[in-house]
Amino acid sequence: MKNWDRCPYYHKLTYIDNIRLFQGNEYTAFGTAVHSVCEKILLEEDMDPPEYFKHMFSNNLNELTRKGVELKKDMIAAMEKQGSELSHLIHPAVKKYFKKYEVYSVEERLQEPIKEYVEDKYDFKGYIDLVLKTEDGKYHVIDWKTCSWGWDSRKKADPMSVYQLIFYKHYFAKKHDIDPENVEVHFGLLKRTAKKNQVELFRVTSGKKRNENALKLLNKALYNINNKKYLKNKLSCKNCEFYKTEHCS
Repeated sequence: MKNWDRCPYYHKLTYIDNIRLFQGNEYTAFGTAVHSVCEKILLEEDMDPPEYFKHMFSNNLNELTRKGVELKKDMIAAMEKQGSELSHLIHPAVKKYFKKYEVYSVEERLQEPIKEYVEDKYDFKGYIDLVLKTEDGKYHVIDWKTCSWGWDSRKKADPMSVYQLIFYKHYFAKKHDIDPENVEVHFGLLKRTAKKNQVELFRVTSGKKRNENALKLLNKALYNINNKKYLKNKLSCKNCEFYKTEHCS
């Protein structure tokens, strides 16, 4: 959805023509490794978090090297230290923020029919990083995001970032037949370079209006994809890996 909103033609190249130029980098390797640590920690599996992070980070980097991706050694060394430090802070931050809770699910798969769009059959597919349930009966959908120093207020309110959680809430509630009023959504920022508050959890408002706006955008995207309308958004060209290539000249 984010890629379609960025540029419908970019969405066509990547998801319909299946052309992928970007293979990943140090940042994606770091993010994937930290996500794996979060999963293991919240499930309270018996492992050493920093060592597990290093192991997963190394595996991800080796896979990139195998694909021929050039990596920055200095950045990797810094990230290894940052990830090891972060891994100690995740569990305490979750406990401080939510107090008493139970882990409802980790890496929960959503594959729910999009009944709001009636012209064709599509499913909403997604993976929720973490769902907790608190004593008040509320379900809390959490999405982890790795970043450098954090998000400013503009980024925290960015519609396409927020809509990810809105969609998760909507289809999680449908999957489990839960009243959406009993589902709250949160981002968890895992900051590599921050000097304090390195693990920041914050709630995102997810009322009916935001839900309506998100579903309208989803319906618009599906209508255009279904009707093969792939307009180029030239404002996004300069930051696109297809810019001035044979795929998009």
